[in-house]
Amino acid sequence: MPVFAKVIDLMPPADELNSRDRWARLRLLIIGQLLAAPPARGELKQQLGELSRQTWRHPIHGGDVCFGVSTLERWLALARRSPDPATMLATVPRADAGRMRAIGAALAEAIRAQYAAHPKWNIQLHYDNLRVSVEDAALPSYATVLRFFRSQGLWRQRESVSGPQRAAVPDGTREVRSFEATHVGALFHLDGHQGSLKVLSRHGEWISPIALCVIDDCSRLICHLQWYAHENTECLVHCVSQALQRRGLPRTLYSDNGSAMISGEFSAGLHHLGILALTTKPRSAWMNGKQETLWNRVESRLMAMLDAVPNLTLAQLNEASFAWTEHEYQITVHRELNDATPLQRFMDAPSVLRDCPDSATLARHFRIEVKRTQRRSDGTVSLEGVRFEIPQLFGHLRELTLRYARWDRSRADLVDPRSGIIQATIYPLDKTRNADGRRRRVTKPAGLSSRPVATLTGAATRDAQAPLMRHLLAQFAATGLPPAYLELDDSFSTPEPDA
Repeated sequence: MPVFAKVIDLMPPADELNSRDRWARLRLLIIGQLLAAPPARGELKQQLGELSRQTWRHPIHGGDVCFGVSTLERWLALARRSPDPATMLATVPRADAGRMRAIGAALAEAIRAQYAAHPKWNIQLHYDNLRVSVEDAALPSYATVLRFFRSQGLWRQRESVSGPQRAAVPDGTREVRSFEATHVGALFHLDGHQGSLKVLSRHGEWISPIALCVIDDCSRLICHLQWYAHENTECLVHCVSQALQRRGLPRTLYSDNGSAMISGEFSAGLHHLGILALTTKPRSAWMNGKQETLWNRVESRLMAMLDAVPNLTLAQLNEASFAWTEHEYQITVHRELNDATPLQRFMDAPSVLRDCPDSATLARHFRIEVKRTQRRSDGTVSLEGVRFEIPQLFGHLRELTLRYARWDRSRADLVDPRSGIIQATIYPLDKTRNADGRRRRVTKPAGLSSRPVATLTGAATRDAQAPLMRHLLAQFAATGLPPAYLELDDSFSTPEPDA
């Protein structure tokens, strides 16, 4: 056999993109030696057997491939019958190419109607909805449906590139590495997202809702997802408190540098709960990439199924979000979790979660601590323009340490600045109630006498003089000089008559 028949690594040029020509080159390479040096009579079967035992490189993916004797015989017969062997050895298109016998007229009409109603859906979302609306026996595979969409030109309509500005990308100064926590509860991610749909608020206004979400890094489980009309500290604490009560207290919380995420109430609450707060670098959204990936899924599946709902309200959006989270996202296989669902990973992986306190305790933690000077005239202090009444027991304190939430001015707590223990709860001053005229007797602090001072006479009067005055009088008496003033005897003076 010629030497070039032993070459097995010869590949077409790297810039050859046509798979049809790649196969033709490989087939011609294999049987070309039989055409260039035809075997003697009776030796063809032996040479075909030797060629079938050789390993060749696949023209598409580059893996090892072998061909049987019957396949080589067919190639050789085709090459001998044509003056252009390369054309005859090229891949022949399938006879049913371009035909989709599995897509009937009724199914095709259902696909077109669904696309007309939801042109922004991706093909996977279209297919999932078809599985619900069409009988399983009438629905072919996903690949068949995908080919139908492409053949009919039913392309997904995307948002304009000139629309909302995309998230920042790494500048290349620091390397980007993927990471994952080893235990459930070791790291929670927190982020906000402005929805693409308008919803109707309770005040009759169309607003763009803000989604706040907490997910577990190890399992990708959504701890809590809720939509709000605003993104402020009150809404953030409301969402995070529900996430902590549903799943437990994590060890670390990771978020961006939003004003609510770094507010005094939120930072103090995480500190009191023993949760380490970590933030991303400014304008570095990729550092919280797990949340950004979740928002893409929320928009492409959850929000896409609600874009045709008329007069969508915030309550309807939250109800749909909860159903989608619990009955699709939590039980869908995640490719980053080794073919496990977030719920399975959350239940099976080792956990470092801690028990969460009750709602009242959580509310007491998420507050700021300030110092105020007590007003001595009526025993009150001012917080955010609201005057609070201090109990009489603490009336002797000049400076008070108070804890309160800026969105809740209905109550505040008086705490010991040294130990942090809550000593009393104070409430806003009720001027209407104080108008009844009833007043309690002032009780002085322990150790001070509350008895009236007795009238002193005689020697007791001299003893009652101040020590400094007695000292001054003694100094003046030691000089021996008379007082430098003249006394007027009032006993002989008569009053002036009235005019």
